[in-house]
Amino acid sequence: MSTLLFLVLLLVLTPAWTLEFRYHSNREMEKYLLQVNASHPDITHLYSIGRSVRGQQLWVLALGASPHRHTVGVPEFKYVANMHGNEALGRVLLLHLIDDLVRSYRNNETWSVRLLRSVRVHVLPTMNPDGFDSSDTNCLYSQGRFNANGVDLNRDFPDAFAGLKRRQPPAGGKREAETTAVMSWLQSETFILSANLHGGALVASYPYDNSNGGHELVGGASLTPDDDVFLHLAKVYSYSHASMHLGDHCGDGRPFLDGVTNGYLWYPLSGGMQDYNYVWGQCLDLTLEVSCCKFPPAAELPALWTENRKALLAFMQQVHLGVKGRVLDGSGLPVQNAVVEVKGRENMCPFRTDRHGEYYRLLLPGNYSFTVTYPGHELLTEALSVPYGPENYSAMTHDFFLRRVDMRTGVPPGDTTQSDTNRISTLQETACGAAAGVTGRACGAALGLLVALRSLID
Repeated sequence: MSTLLFLVLLLVLTPAWTLEFRYHSNREMEKYLLQVNASHPDITHLYSIGRSVRGQQLWVLALGASPHRHTVGVPEFKYVANMHGNEALGRVLLLHLIDDLVRSYRNNETWSVRLLRSVRVHVLPTMNPDGFDSSDTNCLYSQGRFNANGVDLNRDFPDAFAGLKRRQPPAGGKREAETTAVMSWLQSETFILSANLHGGALVASYPYDNSNGGHELVGGASLTPDDDVFLHLAKVYSYSHASMHLGDHCGDGRPFLDGVTNGYLWYPLSGGMQDYNYVWGQCLDLTLEVSCCKFPPAAELPALWTENRKALLAFMQQVHLGVKGRVLDGSGLPVQNAVVEVKGRENMCPFRTDRHGEYYRLLLPGNYSFTVTYPGHELLTEALSVPYGPENYSAMTHDFFLRRVDMRTGVPPGDTTQSDTNRISTLQETACGAAAGVTGRACGAALGLLVALRSLID
């Protein structure tokens, strides 16, 4: 009998456990997740994305009306906490978020039912269980930040800018077990929106965290092509939070206007997880600093949950921004790796359809021009008027129907950009489309070539 099956059977025979406001050990957290999954198998699915350096499972609980697998048209969302082992509030908040979602759904509360029927939520309460085990409770300078190998996991991801800045690819070599697990996780699911919870400040930080001094650097901030969306998302959290929007700087620095900041403007960092999510995972990811104290006293946990609860829920609902749909080829079949671009938003790695032929673009309400490219088919351009979707728990749905290129005539007459587009597309596939299995060294080199070619053509 497998260990997981044995634990599930044991928990089924054990009285229900009421979640307390305290810091649970990794073993206690595992027991709680197993019990929730065993008690609510129709709306939860517990799985591991890998192990830590010391062999502890990195448990993820998925919640939704169809928790075991992806459903076409239903976006994937994730929360990650405890990336730095001594920043412990996030794991408490995510355990109570799970409890809140499940209890509210069972009580047939409208908000929870609508949310879990419209999105699949993945919760990783601790990305660094080894670091948590070695932590003490000092508010600012406690040990436990790093993993068991002494590595800061938020500096361990491939960095899109590192190779460009040094005119060479980022250093290759082995990455930490926890980093590799998250990278593989991003390849297995098409996440649309996510956030990772930290401590030591009170602010919502958004990409980029790094820069190579190029056109993305504006007024000291490193701005993404989707900066308007990122700023909106950060403000959704800060203004839904009890006090984050007031710009509290925790008494150790300048205040944050509206409780938000661009990551690079705050302080530059290389190898961060939120930039990796956005550049290679086409997932918009924020860093949420949820408490001035990294390891708040247990007596403060109920109040801190109350301060963050509304913001955690409101942020999840933003997964319904913009437009979603599928790209269908000349035979009416959904296609993978079709490039779906929005005019004026030239991403380092263009957004592509997943294995289901789906695309998701988080966009604020407005009018947009979309361009869809796929080998053997004519370039498709369509204008869409995008409404605000979160209040209806659904983004606008729009499918793109492609037409095959007439083999007798080839490229449509007058199309002088086709060869350039094909060259860019080839480089994009090398740098981005095959993120699964591509090393940081190869990605950095290909991204450098891609940026250079784009600048020549543009």
